[in-house]
Amino acid sequence: MDMPKPTEQHKKYQAFIGTWAGDETLHPMPWEPKMVKVTSKTVNRFDLDGFFLLIDHEQTRDGKIGYRGHGVYGFDPFQQKFTMHWFDVMGFDPGPPALGTWEGKTLCFQHSHQKGHGRYTYNFERDGLYTLKIEMSQDGKSWMPFLSGTYKRLGK
Repeated sequence: MDMPKPTEQHKKYQAFIGTWAGDETLHPMPWEPKMVKVTSKTVNRFDLDGFFLLIDHEQTRDGKIGYRGHGVYGFDPFQQKFTMHWFDVMGFDPGPPALGTWEGKTLCFQHSHQKGHGRYTYNFERDGLYTLKIEMSQDGKSWMPFLSGTYKRLGK
């Protein structure tokens, strides 16, 4: 039996491959009432024969790494949805994956979890440049900005 091969949907993650530097804005939240500017570095690569994109993210604030996260992105052929599993230093169980769609140059995931709802929108402006907008909601209808960032590829 031949092993399965990544589909065209899996290959769309090629846009993420490489090392990226980002400027991020953390928007005011109850635990952080001021807007904060930080920088980030992200290293993205394919694994498991191209079926999954692995993301290692570090955010630096005041010269110190204050946040780290690890993402595993894939595609569910049964639901015909892109998937995002996210693990970070906050230590919460992420629960089921965020599910997403990719339309044109925009990939958007939505996720419901114990603390509410999250929406993650990646927009690939051009090769080597993308933006990310993360929004939070208590009810899944009214959204507040949480993070916005612009990322430039440093190398593949």
